[in-house]
Amino acid sequence: MIRTVLSTTFVILAASVAAMAQQPQKVGIIHIQNAMLGTKDGQKAAAELQAKFDPTSKRLQGLREEINTLQAELSKGSNTMGEERRRELARQIDQKTRNLNRASEDAQSDFQQEQDKVMQKLGQRMMAVIGKYSRDNGYSLILDVSTQQTPVLYAANGIDITQDIVKLYDEESAKAAAATSSAAPAAAPTAEAATAPAAEAAKTQP
Repeated sequence: MIRTVLSTTFVILAASVAAMAQQPQKVGIIHIQNAMLGTKDGQKAAAELQAKFDPTSKRLQGLREEINTLQAELSKGSNTMGEERRRELARQIDQKTRNLNRASEDAQSDFQQEQDKVMQKLGQRMMAVIGKYSRDNGYSLILDVSTQQTPVLYAANGIDITQDIVKLYDEESAKAAAATSSAAPAAAPTAEAATAPAAEAAKTQP
């Protein structure tokens, strides 16, 4: 259901050719889709997206149940009901089926657009984390193995950095949230300090 929206499909980070020629290459692999969805931000975004489209899913399910009920009635009474009723049921089934198909296509398109926005936002943050991890740990090349287009036929488990990236992403995200929270209260005393002299001056006026 989830597809990657990163512009590069398999090479995420590579050092220059000259740098790789001068030193042994350290190569890692990552399942970028699993990494993004494994983070706390990814899990939250997925839950919010699911909640947003739950009413649509229920409405589509209701249409399917209506069609199933009509089909069951048509099948059960095919030998006993009148021709007019049989035609009416067939007409309703056809109309509701077309409505369901059209609504399903629209819902899938809307869901995909919203999902792409979420994945693009997460992907930008994830790339920054992957870059930091690669520099700190001396990686020359990181391959994304989340798609069949990645030409990786074998990779040892020891070079999979997916879980390490999830952990680092959550740590960096928590640091950023803490920094934002601590910076917000610091602005309040400044505003209070600015208004205090004016308030005191107003009290001393006759």
